[in-house]
Amino acid sequence: MITASPLPAEDLTHILKHTSPLWEEARGKSFFITGGTGFFGMWMLESFTHINDTLQLGVRATVLTRDPVAFARKAPHLANRADLCFIQGDIRNFVFPEGNFDYLIHAATEASAKLNSEAPDEMLDAIVAGMSRTLDFAAEANVKKFLFTSSGAVYGRQPSALTHVPEDYNGAPDCLDPGSAYGEGKRVAELMAAIHVKHHPCEMKIARCFAFVGPHLPLDSHFAIGNFLRDVMAGSPIRIGGDGTPYRSYLYAADLAIWLWTILFKGKSLRPYNVGSAEDYSIASLASIVNEALGGNSSIEIARSPEPHSSPSRYVPAIVRAQTELQLHCCIPLSESISRTHRWHYS
Repeated sequence: MITASPLPAEDLTHILKHTSPLWEEARGKSFFITGGTGFFGMWMLESFTHINDTLQLGVRATVLTRDPVAFARKAPHLANRADLCFIQGDIRNFVFPEGNFDYLIHAATEASAKLNSEAPDEMLDAIVAGMSRTLDFAAEANVKKFLFTSSGAVYGRQPSALTHVPEDYNGAPDCLDPGSAYGEGKRVAELMAAIHVKHHPCEMKIARCFAFVGPHLPLDSHFAIGNFLRDVMAGSPIRIGGDGTPYRSYLYAADLAIWLWTILFKGKSLRPYNVGSAEDYSIASLASIVNEALGGNSSIEIARSPEPHSSPSRYVPAIVRAQTELQLHCCIPLSESISRTHRWHYS
């Protein structure tokens, strides 16, 4: 496993700047984090430790991971910290650590299109059984605030006429399509969270996450922007597998961390917030933006032409609720997000 570089200081400073007033309530408190070694988790852990050091909060976090030894090789700058304790376990059956925890961040999800396609039963079980186990632990540990990283997939296929999907949109995935396992799993997990709150005095925060870019994003998965970065870094043409017409938006991971910390501390219980950027781009235009941000030396290859009279698919959030209720904004422009991600890979 390749050792990952620490996150850029400018990003950690950015997160601290926009969240510092939130942290006083957490002074001396304890956190439990699932999914702490993935894309989301790395940003949460690194910002957590940076803020803890800078503000001298005396907070501590217990992090569930399937392989602490592998994580120590990946991120030795985090593995040996006194304010982080890593425990081994599967999200579906982990052994509960002793003691009470004030905050719980449940970010453990295998967001894999390959797994969702090839083993939808495993995908669904990981989400639902994992949520059940985590909620049981939250009850035993007297958790006061629980953040669940849900997904925009809960809305199902976004109608092409709906440019930005809001939190009160009542669409849903097709429950008879095995490919809906991820989105349906997240929907069930949100319902489980609502039932939990009926029986336990816990504030349940829900972040419906869309698409992102930044250090630690996989470059060999189903994320188009990661694949485009990989192509340019390899000196290859940027290859678009479809027709280039779908619309997506991308929030930089430093802004993502700000949004998640803010929702944990200030979000209303059982009031979901879309997390992402409202600035949408077609996949073809995204390829051009990536190419230009990194020097403009790659050609762009699109596998097929659009079907006549077809409407492009969309996966773009409305973020008015987060903006107006939590004063959250997208601070880092897309081109700068791409450049920062590229620089980190060579740091």
